[in-house]
Amino acid sequence: MTAVKEKIRSEIKAVLTTMSESDYQQLSRAIATQLYQLGEWERANLIGITISNHPEVDTREIIKRAWEQGKEVAVPKCFPADKSIQFRKIVSFDQLEKVYYGLWEPIMTETEIVSANEIDLLFAPGLAFTESGYRLGFGGGYYDRFLPYYKGPTLSLAFKDQVLPALPVETHDIPVAKLVTPERVIVCHD
Repeated sequence: MTAVKEKIRSEIKAVLTTMSESDYQQLSRAIATQLYQLGEWERANLIGITISNHPEVDTREIIKRAWEQGKEVAVPKCFPADKSIQFRKIVSFDQLEKVYYGLWEPIMTETEIVSANEIDLLFAPGLAFTESGYRLGFGGGYYDRFLPYYKGPTLSLAFKDQVLPALPVETHDIPVAKLVTPERVIVCHD
């Protein structure tokens, strides 16, 4: 199972790295445009979202739009020792620091923690997805540990090449409710 997942991860990364910068920007904008039409986005006062690293779908513009619309933004802080995450509220990108693997996380002394039930809309990151909402993450299992405690709406952002016919699914995997691509919003389950 692990070898299959690693093979899919490397294949998707290889495909994404071939995307031109202009395509990356254009497709990220198209995904954001689809997102802003959703009722879940409209209703959310506090979103839980990662700070993207290229070639993930750009989330910085989504975060800026959230702030412009008066929404609050919480981003994950990872704890490698127990593979847990906690979401912390940011009001500026200056409250972030670069940590291992080039990830951007909230500075703990400058941000406050939010509980899972305070988040109105959770963006679950991943490298590959199925139309039924299953996701293949980056291998840390952080969201697999967080999702059982989160009861609100979930979605993932994906370029077309990240949506696959099938993925290896394990018993602990929890699918997202919607998948937002440049072309459409896929309702995975309600």
